[in-house]
Amino acid sequence: MNPRLTIETAKGTIVVELFEDDAPNTTASLISLAQKKFWDGLNFHRIEPNFVAQGGCPNGDGGGGPGYRTKFEVNKRRHFRGTFAMARSQILDSQGSQFYICVSNAPSVVTLSDNNYLVVGRVIEGMEVADSLRAGDKIVSVRADNLRDHEYVPEVIPE
Repeated sequence: MNPRLTIETAKGTIVVELFEDDAPNTTASLISLAQKKFWDGLNFHRIEPNFVAQGGCPNGDGGGGPGYRTKFEVNKRRHFRGTFAMARSQILDSQGSQFYICVSNAPSVVTLSDNNYLVVGRVIEGMEVADSLRAGDKIVSVRADNLRDHEYVPEVIPE
């Protein structure tokens, strides 16, 4: 059983299965942010057709985060259409609250795995909603469910 994030957007619902066994600390961070309602009311600030839909920045411009970073977790997951992964700067351990959903199988998506962007989940419902997103579309709320029987407390790097 894997935890899930249910992302309610202005365009509909996206359900993401999180790969807790492959990225336990990042999963803990995502669940913690959802429980704190961090993303509620934010928007998708970056939409690249045939590439990604990116959201989770409190500034709305790709430059913000939750006030901390998490260490990069190595796993063998690859990028493809429906992948849910963590956005970051050029610094490997710089992921925080920003995430993206791959909306294509284009070569530019597939090569993200080669550039050490952490795959932490996959869309299991609502891919058509992800496909329809435009820059500025609202994240109404994010809910974490299907949780395992332990607390989700991430190890963080303060900013």
